[in-house]
Amino acid sequence: MNCKLLLTDARRGLTRFLRNRPSRRSNGFTLMELLIVIAIILILMLMAIPTIGSLKKQANETSAIQSIRAISQAQLQYESTFPTSGYACALTALGGDPKSGPPTPAAAQMLQGDLSTGVKSGYIFSINNCTKVNLSGTDRITGYQVTAIPQTVGQTGNRGFCSDQFGTIKADPAGGTNCTQSLQ
Repeated sequence: MNCKLLLTDARRGLTRFLRNRPSRRSNGFTLMELLIVIAIILILMLMAIPTIGSLKKQANETSAIQSIRAISQAQLQYESTFPTSGYACALTALGGDPKSGPPTPAAAQMLQGDLSTGVKSGYIFSINNCTKVNLSGTDRITGYQVTAIPQTVGQTGNRGFCSDQFGTIKADPAGGTNCTQSLQ
């Protein structure tokens, strides 16, 4: 009988010990739980990637519109600074390095260096369709068109933008220079 009593006491003690000991799960996550969390994070990232791409294109388009405005402002300043020349017919004429000396009609120092090169924020800028009159043997530019087209349509931007000496900015939804839609 003492053996039975000892055996029962031993079982009760073992049961109490097993109930009170810390479980293995409190030491960390299982491999399966970690894999599930990683899979959820990957799914969320894949959902966010297209949104990030469209935000980049939208930012490039906004930069292109602001750059066209800056070129138009530089053109007005150029015309008032160099009245015998009229408008500039090249972005390089609106640019120039201030360290190279005073502004000239060929380097007016009115645009930032990155924009005067013709490439900025995924867009290619140019001044074209210049109209001129000849006054006393000197050509005076009386009109121009500035264009901004995406470097890669659909990746760096979706729309092309145009403006002229009147300052109205229009868009081409196809990404070219056939600008027919006014911007609001």
